[in-house]
Amino acid sequence: MKIISFNANGIRSAANKGFFDWFRAQDADILCMQETKAQEDQLTDACFRPDGHHCFYRDAITKKGYSGVAIHSRREPDEVRTALGWAPFDDEGRYIEARFGNLSVVSFYIPSGSSGEARQGFKFEVMDWLRPIMDEWLASGRDYVLCGDWNIVRSARDIRNWKSNQKNSGCLPAERSWLSGQIAEDGGSDGTPGREGGWVDAYRRLHPEGEDYTWWSNRGAAYAKDVGWRLDYQLVTPGLGERMLACSIAREPRFSDHAPFSVEYAG
Repeated sequence: MKIISFNANGIRSAANKGFFDWFRAQDADILCMQETKAQEDQLTDACFRPDGHHCFYRDAITKKGYSGVAIHSRREPDEVRTALGWAPFDDEGRYIEARFGNLSVVSFYIPSGSSGEARQGFKFEVMDWLRPIMDEWLASGRDYVLCGDWNIVRSARDIRNWKSNQKNSGCLPAERSWLSGQIAEDGGSDGTPGREGGWVDAYRRLHPEGEDYTWWSNRGAAYAKDVGWRLDYQLVTPGLGERMLACSIAREPRFSDHAPFSVEYAG
């Protein structure tokens, strides 16, 4: 099973840059997208439904051209869920879950706080609210893959300019502590201890010393200089963590300010 997570920064923009042509060649079972920035009725062209994939969207209803998540699946899910029960989060189109037997695959788009104090405050609210939900999923006995743009790095290995970003959203100590505190592996240079029986960070489990990134600012030639952040994750339940075979970050070709992140699982 191969799952790809990708923040498109606009699904139509990514399509125009050849993303779906690239996707067809990946032989992936499931694609989780974030920041589609479109309404479903704008995506009727066949290019948005590659090779007969089953496609499901959760659009933002707060404003058009904003946020939005999607799941494209080779196999038809038994059930698709698009709300977690808190309107301020749900209405921004930040969660969709496809269920296949005992497997749940989630596409998440965690808010950014970089635009100012109000949005950073909302991000902290989301983090506090999500914690018990993630705990419930972890204890449910289901296999979960939580894909998405979490807008948080975990340690110095996940960001090029560690020291200079300590006061910036996405690298704040409270954000890093929240994310790493739910994950089995420790936070490395962050110092947050790992959680016994916690979520498995697919990239970090497969590349303990890796220093790869999934997002680059459009300013200051960040991409050319590889001044990046690792913001895109697949967090999985421990059982699936034992079945991971490989992962990759597709830095080229470039379809967005984020790179697609793929994980292959056995069975």
